[in-house]
Amino acid sequence: MSRVAVVTGAARGIGAAVVRRLAADGWRVVAVDICADIPGTGYPLGTREQLRALAEEWPESVRDVVADVRDEAAVRRAVAVAEAEFGGLDAAVAAAAVMAGGRPLWETSNDEWDALFDVGVRGVANLARAAVPLLLQRPEPRSGRFVALASSAAHRGLYHLAGYNAAKHAVVGLIRGLATDLRGTGITATAVSPGSTRTDMLTATAAYYDLPDVEEFSRHQLVERLLEPDEVAAAVCWLCGEGASAVTGTVVHADGGFTA
Repeated sequence: MSRVAVVTGAARGIGAAVVRRLAADGWRVVAVDICADIPGTGYPLGTREQLRALAEEWPESVRDVVADVRDEAAVRRAVAVAEAEFGGLDAAVAAAAVMAGGRPLWETSNDEWDALFDVGVRGVANLARAAVPLLLQRPEPRSGRFVALASSAAHRGLYHLAGYNAAKHAVVGLIRGLATDLRGTGITATAVSPGSTRTDMLTATAAYYDLPDVEEFSRHQLVERLLEPDEVAAAVCWLCGEGASAVTGTVVHADGGFTA
C-alpha cells in the first residue's frame, strides 16, 4: 500500500523537490502552496501555474491544493484531501517559508516580522495541528513522520537576518517539543536545516547583500558549491521513510558543511 504525504510550500524550490522525490518513490502526495504574494516579502512567491505543473507531472499520485499555511482552517482542509483522495496520512512536510530582512533587527518592519513568523512558524504549527490527528489514526505499530524545514540560520547568527534567525530557531524548538508530545506513538518529528540552496529564496537573500551572484554563498560551505533542492529533499524524504524510525526530536544538517 502506498504511503501518503502532505507537503507545504510545494510550488517550487525544496518543497517541489520533496514532492517529486516522494512521488517517484511511489508515495501519494498532496502538494500545498499559497500561490500568491504576501506583505513583508520583497520577492514573488510560487505561482498557481508552478503548482499545477508539478501535479501534472504525476497525475495519478499528486493532488495540488491552494492553501495559506497561516490559515489553520485552510490547512485542515488541505490535509483532509489526503484522507479523501488517498485514504489517510503517513507523513507531513512543512516546507513553506519566506525570507525577509536585509536590515538590522531594529529596522525590521512589522510586515516582515509577521511574514517570517506567520508562514515559517505558525504555518508549521498549523500543519502539525491538522496532520498529527490523522497520523495517529493509522493502526499500530505506526510509522508516521512530521518533518519541518528549518535552516542553517537556526544554528548561526546571520547578518541583517535576525528575524529569520529567530523564526528558524523557533521551528527547531517546536519540533523538539512536538517530538516529546509524540513519545511512544511511533510517530517522529524532525527538522532539516539546509545550507545555501539554489532557490528563489536564496536569490532574494543575495539581493539583501547586494551580491551580484548567489554563487558567493558557496564560499561558506565545505562542499564549496551551492546545494541543489533535490539534495536537501533527499534528506527530507529519508526522514519520511519507515527506516528513519530512530530519528526524532532532532535536526538533520543538510547544509554542505556550513555549520561544521
